[in-house]
Amino acid sequence: MFKRIISIAVFGTLTGAIASLASILFVEAVQYGYEIIRAMVGRSGNSLSRPWAMLTVVLVPGLGGLVVGLLCMTNREKRPLTLTDTIKSAQSMRFSASLKSGLTTALASIVALSSGASVGQYGPLAHLGATLGATISGFTRATGFTASMGIGCGTAAAIATAFNAPIAGILFAHEVILRHYSLKAFAPVTVSAVTGYIFANQIFQLPPLFRIQFLTPIQPLEFVVFIVIGIGGAYIAALFMRAVLAAAMLAAKLTLPQYLKPAIAGVVLGLVAMRIPEVLGLGDEVIRNTLISRYTSTEMSLIFAAKLLLTALCLGFGFAGGIFSPSLVIGISFGALVGDLMAVYMIDYYSSTVVYAICGMVAVASPVMGAPLTAILIIFELTRNYDLTIAAMISVVFASGVGYQLVGRSIFDVQLKNAGFDLSMGRDKAVMDSRDISGYLTEDFVSAAPHVSLLELRDRLVGNGKSAGYVLDENSRYIGTVHLIQFMELLNNGVSLDQQCGNYATREQVVLTPDTTIWSAMEKVQGFVGESIPVIADHHSGIMLAVVYEATIVQAYMDARHQIRREEYGAD
Repeated sequence: MFKRIISIAVFGTLTGAIASLASILFVEAVQYGYEIIRAMVGRSGNSLSRPWAMLTVVLVPGLGGLVVGLLCMTNREKRPLTLTDTIKSAQSMRFSASLKSGLTTALASIVALSSGASVGQYGPLAHLGATLGATISGFTRATGFTASMGIGCGTAAAIATAFNAPIAGILFAHEVILRHYSLKAFAPVTVSAVTGYIFANQIFQLPPLFRIQFLTPIQPLEFVVFIVIGIGGAYIAALFMRAVLAAAMLAAKLTLPQYLKPAIAGVVLGLVAMRIPEVLGLGDEVIRNTLISRYTSTEMSLIFAAKLLLTALCLGFGFAGGIFSPSLVIGISFGALVGDLMAVYMIDYYSSTVVYAICGMVAVASPVMGAPLTAILIIFELTRNYDLTIAAMISVVFASGVGYQLVGRSIFDVQLKNAGFDLSMGRDKAVMDSRDISGYLTEDFVSAAPHVSLLELRDRLVGNGKSAGYVLDENSRYIGTVHLIQFMELLNNGVSLDQQCGNYATREQVVLTPDTTIWSAMEKVQGFVGESIPVIADHHSGIMLAVVYEATIVQAYMDARHQIRREEYGAD
């Protein structure tokens, strides 16, 4: 036991180190590429007035989208992988994505962000860390370091590195990805997050996402406004998420090659960027400028609306990237607008625009990501300010509650539900609804042709110790079932056992297929009375393949539950 604990800690450290280094390389590559693009285009409005600069600002995102589309077509999934895939892998305990797909998605995200796409970097970073963690776990299963633990460790290290916030990295991995806080996973995840923080803060000395110097005391009356910001942020988050989903639906309806769709979004982004260049890229500069009140209310309103719509377009049309960074920009813009308004009406009870901006930022980001605790901890770790954290906490509480009622836990859960992996009723249902009964079938059953006599069928059943015989036609299509208990009733009614069994076969109300999920099978067998259930290839052909026993379905259910509990709590 002690040896296994040491092994898991060692592999947690290894995963944290590799994921952290990969995250640093990712961020540096994005910054380097984006700086080249910005140098080409120019930062000032005067630069954008020149024809070549205007052409460049349109062509670069468009060409970047084309490259992203072509790269993602090399993935098995024919699309960029996202945190939605990471969550599904962790929750289903089946990491199906390959290392190649993960690295290709990371490269596509670097291209997208370097070309100015209105997407985020933290989702790709988390997925890259998860991919590396799951890959490492493939070589270390004998030590007890499972794929889910690897996914959690890689994600925690990536977030801790990106934000310089180890506690937030730990919480993000448990709150968003793993969805549990078992000690079995908590220990290696914590080690990985701390390793990522050491690499980011001590070795490479990366700067924080943004710096906040807040000294003005918060007035008690302002907490009412923070509640309003939380509620308003939830509605904005819901609008943002629905816009992303609507853009994806629109892209799916377009009869164009998949690889061209990101290019279309890139061209539209470039056209808008000629008027509002702030929509390009991650939006870090927008966040910093907002915190020092560099924008007017009109400029902030334009940035808010453009960022929301263009991020939805970019993500919906297949640009590789995340949703967290754009939600921070949208949220901070919303909070700053509220702060400017309150500065006019709450002169004697007004602290600072910074407070409102931060509250707005977490009020939008928290419902989008489904990570209220992570959002709060990020603010605290970046500011070390209790007053500001408490103000943000109030907004997050109301934003998360209202957002859950409007859309659900997060955009990832909505996307998973649309893909047939519904986590709204808990992990158990989602896992059992993603696993079929094919591994629990048996061909140990008695069958007979329709012309076989009842007497012969009875003898077969008695000889094999079965209570149900299945009548199949010459093509093995299921016709019906004759139960042993029926023979007594037939004899009492004066029916000769020389009669053909096909005349007395009754089709079972419950008929399954090999791809019937464990959860669906459990629901269908409620009230079923009989020895076994016929399993046909499909409802079109009706060819009978096997049977499954009711007790076997219950065993499949218990096996899945035990696997979940063993992964979460180390149960044997």
